[in-house]
Amino acid sequence: MLIVERLSKSFAGASPRRVFSDISLQASPGDYFAIMGESGSGKSTLLNLIAGLDTPDAGRIVIDGQDMAALDDTGRTRLRRARLGFVFQAFHLLPHLSVERNVALPLALNGIVGSAAAARVDELLTAVGLSGRRRDSPSQLSGGEMQRVAVARALVHRPQVVLADEPTGNLDSDSAAEVLQLLRSQLKRDQAVGILVTHSTMAAATADSVLRLSANGLERA
Repeated sequence: MLIVERLSKSFAGASPRRVFSDISLQASPGDYFAIMGESGSGKSTLLNLIAGLDTPDAGRIVIDGQDMAALDDTGRTRLRRARLGFVFQAFHLLPHLSVERNVALPLALNGIVGSAAAARVDELLTAVGLSGRRRDSPSQLSGGEMQRVAVARALVHRPQVVLADEPTGNLDSDSAAEVLQLLRSQLKRDQAVGILVTHSTMAAATADSVLRLSANGLERA
């Protein structure tokens, strides 16, 4: 499902800096990892590499049998749209779209429209407890509700891999706990691989395994 093999990344510039080296990770359907580490250790960089938004100096990433290095920009974009889901700290909902249209966006990008899309959106909004808010705009929602919409959007197209970058960083503790439980339950239901990047030990504890990232590699915490 997901293979990260001997990945290395450095940033060039006046003062070149190695972010990390020799990172390896294998995940099967339903696996849920939390990745922790000091600020600047490369947690978000690792997610960007897995998503194909950046390229490693060495190593390879394989998602659903496809090697990222063998794909051009168009191929990586298509793979992201079809196989990956994203949850961000800042929600990134489109303010001019209703809740249901925000959730439906990944389906539209993958050419799924009409009754099939409507049924799937309804299923996800029911799962996150927001079926009654489908026509509201994001500005009418609380932070916790917006993040629940973001989780629904990340999962609506049944991705193989879901990447969550500090998804509870802007939430109070009660909303954070609710979103984390929701994310875990939906990942397990859909048998998607989940990778959660977080500074929060409480958030990390909801994952199956906790890994710590440093310049020397990825180790179990």
